[in-house]
Amino acid sequence: MQNDADNPTSPQHGPKPINLALQGGGSHGALTWGVLDRILEDDRLAIAEISGTSAGAMNAVVLADGHERGGRDAARKALAAFWKAVSDAARFSPVQRSPWDRLFGRYSLDYSPGYLFMEALSRVWSPYELNPLDINPLRDLLEAQVDFGLVNTCQSIAVHVAATNVRNGQARIFSRGAVTADAVMASACLPQLYPAVEIDGEHYWDGGFSGNPALQPLVESPATPDILIVQINPIVRHAVPRSAREIINRVNEISFNGALIKELRAINLMQRLVDAKGLDLGAAGRTYLHLIHVDAEVQDLAASSKMNAEWSYLELLFERGRRWADMWLETNFEQIGVGSTLDLDELFSDPVRPDGAGRSHTEP
Repeated sequence: MQNDADNPTSPQHGPKPINLALQGGGSHGALTWGVLDRILEDDRLAIAEISGTSAGAMNAVVLADGHERGGRDAARKALAAFWKAVSDAARFSPVQRSPWDRLFGRYSLDYSPGYLFMEALSRVWSPYELNPLDINPLRDLLEAQVDFGLVNTCQSIAVHVAATNVRNGQARIFSRGAVTADAVMASACLPQLYPAVEIDGEHYWDGGFSGNPALQPLVESPATPDILIVQINPIVRHAVPRSAREIINRVNEISFNGALIKELRAINLMQRLVDAKGLDLGAAGRTYLHLIHVDAEVQDLAASSKMNAEWSYLELLFERGRRWADMWLETNFEQIGVGSTLDLDELFSDPVRPDGAGRSHTEP
């Protein structure tokens, strides 16, 4: 067994390096903000590379920009400033909670007149008809908050952003030198709301369709074998969806988790083959998977709340994210650099059902 003196991830060798894979999910990306804040607070860890999609991509570039400017404390401040700016920009949006939801303390937009009106419009007219000038305040906010020159020259943290090529349906990974505001907006381009983003003659939609998040660049990374996935779209829903909105929501969750599950299955298959043949691939062939996910915590969050950017709501999500990260670190920190804490065989087994049958994988 390797002793601490020979182990590059032991305390005497400095912080343990870790790669992060960040999912998208609209304002639920504030959950990931909370996770990142807790990780940045812990000087036992050093973020090496980040792969992000949609809101995950935004968190990634904001973090990298802040870190390059002034280290982990600056990165924490940059993330807080970004999400506050998102909330401030949404204050005058017509999409607001209904008085009924405010009265009962719900952050859902299911009864918001503005949300329902926009939802109805998006099912009849395309964004090319509704928004021909491609007006997107989020782009202006992102360009004001992030120096993409710094992100692309950042030596401490490498960023990868996934978007989906509309023509061939394949993921494109934008990495160092190609991470631009256009790339991030392409990664977050929901086709019902915004025109496809054109980059180098190709058009792109949300990366969630093809890589949410993309694991390939992190698997190939020489920086560390450890990949921590921050998943904010639940794999499991115990209740069968019955309303039209619930059905659409569940279809989207399954769709946006599909690419991630396929990559995890491929990694699981490779690990099984290596074990079965007794192969020793050395340090370069190791992949240690870790997962902070939210199946249990987001059962109460309506899909429409992904469009709610009220500051009180973002703060609530932030605190949840910090709590998940804190619980995960308390239980799993010692395994970073040693082995996986995500059991893929268990992940792909039958999850627990309401009657108690099956096995659960919803714990932090």
